[in-house]
Amino acid sequence: MNSNLSQIILQYKEDKQSVFNTWFINNEERLKAFRSIRRGVMQVIDDIKNKKFPNDFKGSSLEFVLTCITEQKQVFEGASHPFYWKPKLRIPDIYENENNKQAFGQFLENCLNAKTEEQIIKEIIRLDSLKIKGLGPSVASILYFLHPTIIPPFNTAIINGFNFLFKDKKKLGSWSEYLKLREVMIDTNNQHRSVLSSDLGAIAGLLFEIGTQKLVLGSDVYLSEPERKKLEKLIEKRQQDVQQEKEEENLHTEMQYHLLKIGSALGYDVIAASNDRSRSHCGNNFSFMSLQQFPEINLDKETLNTVKLIDVLWFQKNTNNVIAAFEVEKSTSIYSGILRLTDLSYSIADGDEVFYLIVPDKREKDVCLQLCRPAIKQNNVVIKYILFSELRSNCDALCKFGESHHIMEKIAKAV
Repeated sequence: MNSNLSQIILQYKEDKQSVFNTWFINNEERLKAFRSIRRGVMQVIDDIKNKKFPNDFKGSSLEFVLTCITEQKQVFEGASHPFYWKPKLRIPDIYENENNKQAFGQFLENCLNAKTEEQIIKEIIRLDSLKIKGLGPSVASILYFLHPTIIPPFNTAIINGFNFLFKDKKKLGSWSEYLKLREVMIDTNNQHRSVLSSDLGAIAGLLFEIGTQKLVLGSDVYLSEPERKKLEKLIEKRQQDVQQEKEEENLHTEMQYHLLKIGSALGYDVIAASNDRSRSHCGNNFSFMSLQQFPEINLDKETLNTVKLIDVLWFQKNTNNVIAAFEVEKSTSIYSGILRLTDLSYSIADGDEVFYLIVPDKREKDVCLQLCRPAIKQNNVVIKYILFSELRSNCDALCKFGESHHIMEKIAKAV
C-alpha cells in the first residue's frame, strides 16, 4: 500500500485542479477562515452560557459558524445540513433540550481551550456518551478549524474515499467509527507527512477527491459507460469551478487596486493584506502602492496576524491609527469578511474608523440579509457595503474630488 499510496499522493498533488491545489495551499480564504470560525465558536459558547442561543438553527451564531465553514466549498459544501433543525424528527436535539444545549456549549468550550489530543478525544467520548439525537461526527468539521493537526474533517465524500482506499466499511454517523478512521488517517499521514502536511486538511482532501471520484486510482481502472460519463461531468464541473475561482480572484485583485489607489489619493498610508502584496493590477504592483512595513499596533500576536490579513487598510499619515478597513468578498463568501471586520473593530476601535464590505453586485441581497442577522446586530459594529460596479466606475472621481475617507459615503450603502 505504501508505494501505491505514494503514487496516489503524487497524482493528487500534481493535479492543478485538485483540492490540494485549489483549497489547501495558496488559498488565503482558507487561512482567514480559521480565526473567523474560532471567533464564531466563542460566540456560540457565549450565547449558550447567557441563554441567548435560539431554538432553531436559522439566525443563530451556530449558523454563522457553519456558513463560514461551507464557504470553503471545495471540501465543506453541505457541512451545515446536519445542524438544520428538523422539527418532525426533533433533531439535532440541541435547540429545544436545554440540558443538551448546555452540554454542547461545554463541549465546544472545552475543545476550544484544549491543548492536547487526549483532552479533545476525552471530550468527544463524553459527548458521544450523552447520545444526543442527531449530533454526530459532523461536529468534526467545526473541530478541524480549531485543531487542524489533531482533528480531520468528516463528511460523506471523505468516508467514501477512506473506505475505497483502505477497503473498509466505516459508517458516517458514528463517533466510534470516526475515531477509528481518524487513527488510520493520522498514522497514514505520519508516514507520508513529508509530502502531505501536519495539517490534516491535506490528507482529508485526498480522501475527498477519491470519494467524489475526481481522482481515479490507477490508469488500468475499468469504468462502465455510465461511470465514465459521471466522471467526465465531475471533471468538467471542477474545471468550471476553477475557472470561476480565477475570474473571481482577478476581480478581487482589481477591487483591492481601486481601494489602494483611492486611499493614496486621499492622503492616507495604505496597505494590502500581507499575503497579497505581491499582486498587481494592470502593471500596478501592490508592493509599490503599499506601506513597506505594517505599522506597529499594540495587539496580541494572533489578533495582529488577523488584522494583517484584512484586504485593504487605510492609516492616518505616519501613524498607526486605522481610519478605514475594507474586506473584498467573492461570490461565495460574505460571513467570514463580516466576522473579520467585527473582530478588527473590537481590537482597534476608538470611534473614528469606518468598515466596509466590497461585494459583487449579484450578492447585494445576501449581504443585506447577513448584516441584518441578530448575531451581527448584537455586536454593535456598523458595517456598510459598496458594490463592485460602484467602486470601479467611481474610482477616478473619488480620487479627484475626495478630501477624506468620508467621500466613500457617496457610494456606500447601509442596512
